Amino acid sequence: MEIVSCDEKGIEKILEVYENGGVIAFPTDTVYGLGCNPFNSNSTSRIFELKNRDGGKKFPILGISKNELEKIVEFNSNAEKIAENFWPGQVTLLLPIRKEIASKIENNGKLAVRVPGNECILSILKHCRLIVGTSANISGEKSILDSTELKIKLTNVDVLVDGGKIVSSGESTIIDFVDGELKMIREGSVSKENIEKIL
Repeated sequence: MEIVSCDEKGIEKILEVYENGGVIAFPTDTVYGLGCNPFNSNSTSRIFELKNRDGGKKFPILGISKNELEKIVEFNSNAEKIAENFWPGQVTLLLPIRKEIASKIENNGKLAVRVPGNECILSILKHCRLIVGTSANISGEKSILDSTELKIKLTNVDVLVDGGKIVSSGESTIIDFVDGELKMIREGSVSKENIEKIL
């Protein structure tokens, strides 16, 4: 595992690992994340192995902007309002994947997407635009908030962006839409009440 800072030199290294199909651990506004190029199936398979997770469940994708995420998923009018009000931030939307993308990421259902509110991951996304953004932990274990713990538990990560301890207000809120109706999958740091206020 190579350890880098979130500076120009570190970001160069991160992008090199990303382009070459490696796995990156990085701080977000909620927890430490594991990421890779979402269009590289070998890389996503490695993350399943690192997390000891069943391959049937798809990983969330972080994007630099709503415009970038619109290239891979379809937004309805409520999803657009939520994105405008809460991104960058701690709300994840489950949205239908665009047909032309489905074959590239072996998924034809819905995809969890988010624009994170963390300067470090946003500075990486400025270059790579999209990255897998799943929590950096072994499946079933607690999410990791401290880089020291990550170094011990996930030694097979190619590069760790060391952001020290994350001060987190909780996990992201996950929202799905069923027949156009809002459905809370997980109420995290943004409450259902706050979301309903803007719809």
